[in-house]
Amino acid sequence: MELNRNLDGLRLGGIRRFTNLAKAVDGCILLTLGEPEFDTPAPIRAAAKAALDQGLTHYTANPGDIGLRQAIAGFEAEKRGLTYTPEEVLVTLGATQAIYTAMTGVLNPGDEVIIPTPAFSLYDTVARMAGATPVYVDTAGDGFQLTAQAVERAVTEKTKLLVLNSPNNPTGVVYTRENLGAIANLIRERDMFVLCDDVYWGLGHCFTFTQFTQLKEKILAVQSFSKPYAMTGWRIGYLMAPQPVLERLTVLHSHMVTCAPTMLQAACKAALAWDPGEMAARYAQRRAYICRRLADMGLPAQEPKGAFYVFPSVRHLTQDDGELCLRLIRQAKVAAVPGSVFGAPGYLRMSYCCAMDQLETAMDRLAEFLQNQ
Repeated sequence: MELNRNLDGLRLGGIRRFTNLAKAVDGCILLTLGEPEFDTPAPIRAAAKAALDQGLTHYTANPGDIGLRQAIAGFEAEKRGLTYTPEEVLVTLGATQAIYTAMTGVLNPGDEVIIPTPAFSLYDTVARMAGATPVYVDTAGDGFQLTAQAVERAVTEKTKLLVLNSPNNPTGVVYTRENLGAIANLIRERDMFVLCDDVYWGLGHCFTFTQFTQLKEKILAVQSFSKPYAMTGWRIGYLMAPQPVLERLTVLHSHMVTCAPTMLQAACKAALAWDPGEMAARYAQRRAYICRRLADMGLPAQEPKGAFYVFPSVRHLTQDDGELCLRLIRQAKVAAVPGSVFGAPGYLRMSYCCAMDQLETAMDRLAEFLQNQ
């Protein structure tokens, strides 16, 4: 029996593949996942428990609990000056479902999606599942910054969507306000959407394309509670879009999941009142440490300004970054993700959101491995 042809070639994501390989090696240190070492803060957990005790185990409205959507709209207005109403907020099962809903909701077969690389592989997967064609823009030559000139070269009459992920996964680079402004001028004249994946914004506030409020009618803004609040397992995110667009996307959402879990939405409302600054400060310390150690090993990397990843080049060591990662797992007991997973062969993505003692041990092991090559 034939399956959907868009599934052809679809595999488990590379991040998970290398993580699973590493978990099979006793004592291997995982620098593969964007998984904060911290437990979800106690006040957030307490809010979920209280919701259960209060019997909040029934459906909310399809787009989410109105109290949470009001809190999100207020949070985004206060923190980023955004002008979304609660009716323009959709609570989703993590940023993953927000991205899937947004992309499948606006793309038609034959449309083109501009994806700056390196990039999280989900954008490519969803574009293909929607029957659209990914168009890649290599940013390596510009220090992983995306320029308006590069976008303009990629735009055709079939372009429907531009993906912007800043702070970026996997590089940690934050797109400059100057570059984003030039891109905004380009987008203003074209009939297309911009998917703004801002899920790492909460770990270090920066200007994002979402804040060009004059282009609101073109923007599909994705956020998540996972990274800033150490809530990866809770699987709650949200999508913001102009009301006419969001109303249609909410219908799609309703046919996929009905609504996000009620008691978890209560916890997310508490999360918005919690300050993740201490976590962000610890990540900044670890960023400085890993960048210094990698530089000492001769592994150059563009300085990350956000998220919790560093993306050093290994092109001088190998022509096969995947094979190098396998050797690191087996010989050094350190797991990283090859850049080829993100459309950028010759690099490694290393996450530094693990515990500091593990990060130190991983760097010591990596240094010894390189010395023996």
